[in-house]
Parts: sequence; structure tokens; C-alpha cells
Amino acid sequence: MPQMRANPNRMELLKLRRRGDVARRGHKLLKDKLDELMKEFQGRIGANRKLRAEVEAGLARAFARLAMARAEAGRSGLATALLAGEPASLLTVTEKSVMSVRVPVFDLAPLPEPGGYSLATTPAVLDAGLAYLAEVAPKLLELAEREKAIELLAAEIERTRRRVNALEYVLIPSIDATARSIQMKLDEAERGNLTRLMKVKDMIAQQEADGR
Repeated sequence: MPQMRANPNRMELLKLRRRGDVARRGHKLLKDKLDELMKEFQGRIGANRKLRAEVEAGLARAFARLAMARAEAGRSGLATALLAGEPASLLTVTEKSVMSVRVPVFDLAPLPEPGGYSLATTPAVLDAGLAYLAEVAPKLLELAEREKAIELLAAEIERTRRRVNALEYVLIPSIDATARSIQMKLDEAERGNLTRLMKVKDMIAQQEADGR
């Protein structure tokens, strides 16, 4: 493991040990966050499957009726009927926090009753198709909301996993290796000093003995 650039002294060793403690606490917090994010993600995936199946079934039912309407009224006739009526603002988008991740919240206003087109020139099956679309629309928006939240959670999981791995496999081992290296150098210097002191002590003792 590559070591960090640091002066081999006790002050630097103390700083490294404190930094290592902070890194370990941060690693634990991020690991706990990652575990909770995974639980939230997996729970949403499971609940999303059922809703997606319901939405797909509802859209298939609606599109089948619209296909029949197009066959009876023609492509241009159906397009004219679908463009009838006044546009309205029906969707409000806000946000909420899920595990510190900002996810969208879609609020759909009540849909207006289908109309504005000539009943004489459009098939009755068009009304059924639009009614099915209106029925599935809230679930479709809920599905979009859930899937966007899942996408954002997945991105946050990946970011958190990278940070956990960087701490666990790069920063903390590098700090530990540098601290060990400094400690070894300090121990070696201390042994050298002790050896010199013992030699000086022996020299003084020898001089005292010779002086007698």
C-alpha cells in the first residue's frame, strides 16, 4: 500500500492516528448508510413489479380500444378527435427526501371528462379507450415517480459504495501504513539514542574507574 508523505515525528504520528480514527468513523457511518439504502432500494424494486404489471395491463387495454377506434375513424380522424378540447395544467411536481436523496413527487389533478369531438364522426370505442387511459393515468404517474426514485437511489448507492471502498481499501490502509512506518522510524531512533546513552554511560564509568 503506498504511503502518504509525512514527516517522521511524534506530532505527525498523532495527527495520522486522529485522522485514521475519523476515517474509520466515517467509514462506519457510510457503510450503515449503504446498508439502509440497499434495503430501501430492494423494497422499492419488489413493490414496483406489481405496479408495473398493473400499468402495462391497463395501457394494453386502452391501446387496444384506441387501435379499434383508429381502424374505424382512420388515422387523421382519430388525431383530430384526440386534439379536441382545451389544454390544461394537470401535473404538479414537488420533491421529498428519501435517505437524503431528493426524489420527485407527482400530483395529478382530476382529469377532465373526454369530449370536445363530434360523437357523430367518432366511434364509441374511442370513449372506452380514453376512459381506460384516464383510469390508468394515476398509476402510470405513480410508476414514473417510483422508477425515478429507484434510479436516484441506485445512483446514490453507487456513489456511497465508491466512497466506502475508497476509505476501506485506499485511505485507511494508507494512513495505517504511514503511521506504522513513522512508528518504526521513531522506535529505531529511540533505540539508537538509548544505545548512545549506554555507550556514554559506559565511557563515563570507565573514566571514573581509570581515575581511581
